Amino acid sequence: MFQITKIDENNPLRFMSINKWTTILSVVLIVLSLSALVTKGLNWGLDFTGGTLVEVGFEQPADLEELRTVLEGNEFGDAVVQNYGTQRDVLVRIPPREDAASDTIGNELLTVLRANIDGGIDVRRVEFVGPQVGEELAEAGGLAMLVALICILVYVSFRFEWRLALSAVAGLAQDVTLILGLFALLQMQVDLTILAALLAVIGYSLNDSIVVADRIRENFRKLRKNTPEEVIDISLSQTLSRTLVTSLTTLLVLLVLMFFGGQMIFGFAVALSMGVVVGTYSSVFTRSTLVLAMGISREDLMPPEVEKEGEEQDNYL
Repeated sequence: MFQITKIDENNPLRFMSINKWTTILSVVLIVLSLSALVTKGLNWGLDFTGGTLVEVGFEQPADLEELRTVLEGNEFGDAVVQNYGTQRDVLVRIPPREDAASDTIGNELLTVLRANIDGGIDVRRVEFVGPQVGEELAEAGGLAMLVALICILVYVSFRFEWRLALSAVAGLAQDVTLILGLFALLQMQVDLTILAALLAVIGYSLNDSIVVADRIRENFRKLRKNTPEEVIDISLSQTLSRTLVTSLTTLLVLLVLMFFGGQMIFGFAVALSMGVVVGTYSSVFTRSTLVLAMGISREDLMPPEVEKEGEEQDNYL
């Protein structure tokens, strides 16, 4: 018979006993991510680089491989072809071309497809994003993440002790770095949906950070005989079930979106799935290890004493 041991403050999981190994793992992952970002760089989508987007409708389900072969043989080898909604709707993304208007590119693309593909074909929309607009979007996206991290640092600093705030922001920065490193390593396209996923990961991971930080603060005030390592272990053990249930249920939904949601939201689902995994890891190990390394103690988390009205007069008398 197996005996299930209850996890409580008298029998917590010893998370901090392996903090040296998790620190090494975090450093290795961050170095690998930064190396991928420096050597390979991000594969920016048309939202950031600029270019032409053409939506084409077919009477029959489109063969994407055939379309790619046709476009490669007609000076459109740099085009990105993918389904959009149904198998009859195809989205073609073409990088910016010098001295070529968007309507001209759309007409040329339609002519090539009609000459080589059987069945009815029509162009439903043509959109053009200039390189300057793409650069502005990239700058705005980076600024949005930076402002989000600063606002989070300010909020958590007021809400909790500064060590907890700094560790929370450091964990968020690690999450974003690892996700971008994965996209750089796999050369997956980064567009506005990936930016939205990164901002969603920041919010998701922050929620976990606040839950854990609140429990750490509560236990530091309540458990007076335990060491900081023991208090953090107890706090993580108490919030572990909530963290795992939330992460696993969210991950299940994201896996369904990843495999059955289509190409348009595949990158979004990958980024969020990676964010859930690294966010859970950061909540349990990275942030707690940083808080411990910065020397947090019970005195740092005690509420300030409020002087009662008339106390000075009573002491004087």
